[in-house]
Amino acid sequence: MDELDAWQRLRRDQENVAGYRQLLGQGFTLAAIRANVAAGRWVPLFRGVYALVTGPPTPAMWRWAALLFIRGPAMLSHETAAGVLGLRGGRVDGPIHVTVPYGSSASGCAGIAVHRSKAFAHIGLAGSVPPVTSRVTTVVDLAVEAPSSREGMRVLTASAAAARLDGTKITEHLDLRRPRRYAKALRAAAQFLVDGVQSVLELDYATDVELAHGLPAGLRQVLHRVGDTNRFEDLEYRMPLGVLTVRLDGFIVHANRRTARSDRARDNVAELEGRARLTFGYDEVHDEPYDRTPRLVPAPPAGLGRGVHEMCAMRR
Repeated sequence: MDELDAWQRLRRDQENVAGYRQLLGQGFTLAAIRANVAAGRWVPLFRGVYALVTGPPTPAMWRWAALLFIRGPAMLSHETAAGVLGLRGGRVDGPIHVTVPYGSSASGCAGIAVHRSKAFAHIGLAGSVPPVTSRVTTVVDLAVEAPSSREGMRVLTASAAAARLDGTKITEHLDLRRPRRYAKALRAAAQFLVDGVQSVLELDYATDVELAHGLPAGLRQVLHRVGDTNRFEDLEYRMPLGVLTVRLDGFIVHANRRTARSDRARDNVAELEGRARLTFGYDEVHDEPYDRTPRLVPAPPAGLGRGVHEMCAMRR
């Protein structure tokens, strides 16, 4: 009875997937394994790993199969971990990503991508079954795999903001586990999160408008009371002539009727408080760039740059 309980427990905990050595440990012989496969009762997944049921394997079964295929410690990571944890950038198709300790001789195969980490003992999500990297580790891993440092910053910002991850914890993670590339850029993105950046549009504004024009960093996520609710303004600049509010409104977030009504109420409160306002969206931030050519006396650039130039004039 005890052996039967152990067998049922193994099947339950591993989504009805088992490896060759596990099957031998449960008393199955090589002939019995082959017979179950030949009869269609078990389905081979990766070499030496079997689904113990008929029918198409589920994504969860494939993930367990990948972990069992790897000899030694391993955990789900990167896009695969993001899919398990419900993070932005997660995938249930494509190769299954696993991370193993640095120095491990484990190798992947078609359908399994293997990564190595010197910090393997510290990057897992405690108590997770199957083993998976933590949310902070997963977000950083996805950013490191981006095709450029700029895109890495955007991936980190979007993923962290969507998951409401603390920018301070990401900074601590980057200090303890230096990424293999984009270290400076990712630390900058993490600091923007700490400072209140909550979207890719806000990140792009901070880098392409504030920093590029030499503007001081505005106060981010400033609380205002609108009726009986709290609303936050993306940015405020305290200037000699008064407060300038800057709103960064993405179309998707502000496209519904309820949000539009709330925005109007927020705008009315700003008007009554005497706050000047500038509102920019994706097109202004990305499609109307300022002139990047260095000049001794900058000319007012077109589009968004003109508004920023006026902001600079107010400062002077």
